[in-house]
Amino acid sequence: MELFKPIFIVAYFSVLGFLAVYGLHRYFLLFLYHRHRKRQAEPAGKLSRWPWVTVQLPIYNEQYVVERLIDAVAGLDYPRHLLEIQILDDSTDETRQIARQKADRLKAEGFDISHIHRTNRAGFKAGALARGFDLARGELIAVFDADFVPPPQFLKKVIPYFADPEIGMVQGRWEHLNRDISLLTRGQAIFLDGHFQIEHTARNRSGRFFNFNGTAGIWRREAIEESGGWQSDTLTEDMDLSYRAQLAGWKFLFLPDLAVPAELPVEINAFKAQQYRWAKGAFQTGKKLLPRIWRSRLPAKVKMEASFHLTNALAHVFIVLFTLMLFPAFWIRGITDLGIGAWRVVLIDFPLFLIATASASAFYISSQRELYPNWKRSFRYLPFITALGIGMSLSNARAVLEGFFGKRGGVFVRTSKHGGLVGGGAWKRSKYRSNPGVIVIAEFIFTAYFGVVIWLAVTRHSYLSLPFLMLFFGGYLYVAVNSARPFFQRFFSSGQRKILAGFYSLVPETIRKSSLKLR
Repeated sequence: MELFKPIFIVAYFSVLGFLAVYGLHRYFLLFLYHRHRKRQAEPAGKLSRWPWVTVQLPIYNEQYVVERLIDAVAGLDYPRHLLEIQILDDSTDETRQIARQKADRLKAEGFDISHIHRTNRAGFKAGALARGFDLARGELIAVFDADFVPPPQFLKKVIPYFADPEIGMVQGRWEHLNRDISLLTRGQAIFLDGHFQIEHTARNRSGRFFNFNGTAGIWRREAIEESGGWQSDTLTEDMDLSYRAQLAGWKFLFLPDLAVPAELPVEINAFKAQQYRWAKGAFQTGKKLLPRIWRSRLPAKVKMEASFHLTNALAHVFIVLFTLMLFPAFWIRGITDLGIGAWRVVLIDFPLFLIATASASAFYISSQRELYPNWKRSFRYLPFITALGIGMSLSNARAVLEGFFGKRGGVFVRTSKHGGLVGGGAWKRSKYRSNPGVIVIAEFIFTAYFGVVIWLAVTRHSYLSLPFLMLFFGGYLYVAVNSARPFFQRFFSSGQRKILAGFYSLVPETIRKSSLKLR
């Protein structure tokens, strides 16, 4: 046992050190952002003519938002004779009929629009994009997911940048239609603002690789063709193609001032499914392309940043390991009271943990400051954002492990969108509801584990560790309870009906006949 203690402590601080390294990397991105933020791109000359553009709309069971999407694309300010619209529809429900009827009406109005329906989801979104690409006539290919509402000037603002023949893709920044619906959507909005405003800008303007985000961007046709086209062996076909295109020498451009509104997931299980897909797909892309990146003649700074970018989700695995090791590490080191042991936490553990987590807070607050005049209000959400990141770690860690050990590709689980149903909780009437999955059991176990740890800390007067522990307890509790809520709502509503039916059967028949029937 005595031999095990130093080995365990070394492992504990190794995990904490790994998290600190990724935390320091966020600070580095902040540094790059502020160093290069004024290097705004300008179109390289003028286009001799407006090019032919194909707008691709990949959809799958999106009945609440598909009309909004198609209307927005039909409203793009661009010469109609140079605009082709493809509805790439893999739907199996009413969405198919809605999209087809909408396409027929627009075609009658003179739009070049086609409804391309596949009878299977081979290759999922990548397969749909590849199918549409084979039929597309455009020199440029724009992509919008179902939950996006592109502004009318989108094409005319982006296309002039393609005057530079080396530009392969231009990406817009996501904005949020339903940012203030709930605490969850506010947290997601801050996450995404940091990703776009800070990460994308820092990478792009410092000469490092960044990725197309699957939507709200325009590709040059040749860039897709010369890079090997859309491939479905990862769950992030957009990131995969982005890195292959940049490896092939194509330049990418991010326009932070070009905001494209989109809908955020309003339920935790949809958010988890989205994050799971991104975490697994990014790791699959890293596994696929990092060896090729390191064998290339790219500058060292590009290789290093690509490594951090494509393996960033690995931090979730180390958060889970840190979670499991936290209490044993406290116990082994004798941190059970307010004596010298507790001060070790203050002087050693907290600084390392803060490097890993406070960098995220600085990262996100910086994005809010750049984007919103009332940015100081975001400070109130920092504890929630930290706790939410911890609570999501189990699901994301599972995604990373599957991405590393599993087979290529995987099942593409769509993110539920609810369109006009999002207000006032109306989205709960949507038929598109995500299931919690078995991971919720582990989330409840981790919640109970930290409940016990907090109780032990209180009974042993280790009060200095409580804020530290409450972040973990609160994060796992929030994610577990909200993930399981749809299941419990279905269970209890069904159970209540059975109980009422049982009581009702005991009522005398004469009274039953004079009362309302139980439905």
